Amino acid sequence: MIERIARLQRFALIAALIGIVAFFAAFAPGFARVDNLADVLLNNFALLAIASLGMTLALSIGAIDLSLGTSIDVASLVFVLLSAHQMSLPVALLGGLAAAFAVGALNSVLIASLGIAPFLATLGTLFIGQTVQQLATDGGQPVYLLNVALSPYFSELAHGTLAGVPVPLWVVALFAIVVHVALARSVFGRQASALGEQPGVARYSGLPVGAIISWTFVASALIYGVVGVLLSSTVKAYVPQAGNGYLLNAIGATFIGTTLSPTRRPGVIGTLLGVLLISLVANGLLLIGWNFYWQQVATGVLIFAVLALSFVQRSGRFA
Repeated sequence: MIERIARLQRFALIAALIGIVAFFAAFAPGFARVDNLADVLLNNFALLAIASLGMTLALSIGAIDLSLGTSIDVASLVFVLLSAHQMSLPVALLGGLAAAFAVGALNSVLIASLGIAPFLATLGTLFIGQTVQQLATDGGQPVYLLNVALSPYFSELAHGTLAGVPVPLWVVALFAIVVHVALARSVFGRQASALGEQPGVARYSGLPVGAIISWTFVASALIYGVVGVLLSSTVKAYVPQAGNGYLLNAIGATFIGTTLSPTRRPGVIGTLLGVLLISLVANGLLLIGWNFYWQQVATGVLIFAVLALSFVQRSGRFA
């Protein structure tokens, strides 16, 4: 009986997905239509999934990266500014990713070199990033590319297809494979897991803790930077603070995904299912007629449910 309950706990996420799909298919007009589900994957799921994969890397070492939105925004800003000045698309891409890299490098210095706690370091980076954006855009004004001659491939980044599949979904698949291999099939993954589970032991056992932290935050920032580029390609603009809209949902999706692991470790499959759950809930509530605020309430309830589930298991009541 105890083993059965523990098994149900681990598969609660899949059961929740099935239940939510069934509920909205019955009560949300048009939810089960193929075009609506395709729209969910492209417009709700794809960018949040990429951002959440970066957060999965951070959570693997026991950290929460609050600078996720900053990396997205500065990448978007630099990408758009370079495009507005008629730079080639490759140059604009590299510039945007370099800006995100700078955010990850700053986090690495603060955490790995100065010993600041990740939460506080990335919170500081978040505030610094917001200030930089405001100074660069006259107090936080949007930057539009509506009257700029852009490369024909600019919009293809977000709206193009490859073998009939939208490019952003290919990017999700690529990063999912890379992050999964990094966490589950590499020395880095084993070291990151050790640091995340027992940081004190990891530090005293000779693991290269500083290098692990640095690689993790730089890699996460670069992943967020890709989100910023794709976001700009979607709307042909830099929208101030747009990246912060992904922060809480990425954290929530990553934590929801940990329920698939018996040890509550973050993983790619769990994270993607968590993102899918949040995306479907948002879309279903929208079709029912509930506004954005109720969508946030629903996300909060999901996160509370995950925390309660973790507490029950760790307290030893059912395991």
